[in-house]
Amino acid sequence: PSPELGWNIPTSTFARTMGTFLVSPPTGTPTPGMPRHDKESGPTMISVAQALSRMLPAFSPVGTERRMLLAAQDAHLAVSVNARRDLPAFDNSAMDGYALRHDALDTATDQHPVSLTLQGESRAGSQMPGSLAPAVTMRIFTGAPLPEGADAVELQENVERCGTQVLFRRPVSSWANVRRQASDLTAGHPLLQAKTRLGPAELALLASQDIATVEVFRSPRVAVLSSGDELREVGEANRPGSIVNTNAYALAAQIREAGASPWILPVARDRMEDLLERVAQGLQADVLLCTGGVSVGDHDLVRQAFSEAGVKQDFYKVAMKPGKPLAFGIHGNTPVVGLPGNPISAMVTFELFVRPGLRRMIGDPYPFRTRVLARLDHDHRHSPGRLEFARATLLRDARDGSPRLTMHARQGSGSLTSSVGANALAMLARGR
Repeated sequence: PSPELGWNIPTSTFARTMGTFLVSPPTGTPTPGMPRHDKESGPTMISVAQALSRMLPAFSPVGTERRMLLAAQDAHLAVSVNARRDLPAFDNSAMDGYALRHDALDTATDQHPVSLTLQGESRAGSQMPGSLAPAVTMRIFTGAPLPEGADAVELQENVERCGTQVLFRRPVSSWANVRRQASDLTAGHPLLQAKTRLGPAELALLASQDIATVEVFRSPRVAVLSSGDELREVGEANRPGSIVNTNAYALAAQIREAGASPWILPVARDRMEDLLERVAQGLQADVLLCTGGVSVGDHDLVRQAFSEAGVKQDFYKVAMKPGKPLAFGIHGNTPVVGLPGNPISAMVTFELFVRPGLRRMIGDPYPFRTRVLARLDHDHRHSPGRLEFARATLLRDARDGSPRLTMHARQGSGSLTSSVGANALAMLARGR
């Protein structure tokens, strides 16, 4: 783990998550976790690691709900589930061939094949076949139940059929090509543990046990409040000095990707009464995200609105780039996060601080992204002072498969094009 982030989590815990952070060696960095001096207002900036350690405990599961299997995909189990029945439920054939008693072929060779009498067949979906006599074989198909008395299946391509007689030219071992009853699962034994993510295989396993509904962690509802007199909606008539509220679209998409449900509130104008009305509305959600208005300008009123709404504020400003003006507080059990207004700053701070919290709320035991060490394909100038998260593209070297990194040309916090096509954030140490 990167000392600058302070995520004291074994690398193995990242194996089941998707996405990548790219870590450059943090040589020459100050002591991790120490507050940074902020020229604007004294030593108020905290490290990324400190911000995470303060925020994540506030993001707790908000309850459970029962869902039908197909509606539970990508959710996380709220309770452990035990097997209801054996899997497979009965001995069945793994191949098309002939069911028999294996000891009937002990003397079979190419020169002296053993002849067994063919009697009936067993196919998938049919009734259970009758018992098998010692010198008798039965035609059987993949998935079909094994007749009583049989303990092996010989492949059809290894035998010769002559009317009602079948010639076998080699011995077979007991239970060859047979799926034994309960070889996968035994009734009553653990099936899936709580917090397991329900992907295609997990849903199929539940279905195999005739489990139609499951108890999962509820997806949190996340209110998104954009603030600013300059904002307008997509399709709204353009006016001088206005910009489209793009943050609402980016954050809604990020919220969905994290497994939560976005609730986009009407834009709040730079007036305290308007902000207070919208904040009060947003506090009805499980999480409130505000974007814009959290800096130190004369019209940045969001943090004041938080205070007047009763939000217990924890910190403001993080020693990172982009995204220094990040505010966090709690109202009752509701986490309240003030994200920067610049589009890239809002997206990066969401990715770093809010997404892991939302993943915890839905029961994900591995809420962080995967991190790897990669080599830059080119020089990149980084101003020391703050840990930087730069938009980048990670590729694998065609020769040896090693991870290689290309920084995007534009890294400004207002440049939407800098994130298009990016599949990684490059962590650039603040001291280099």
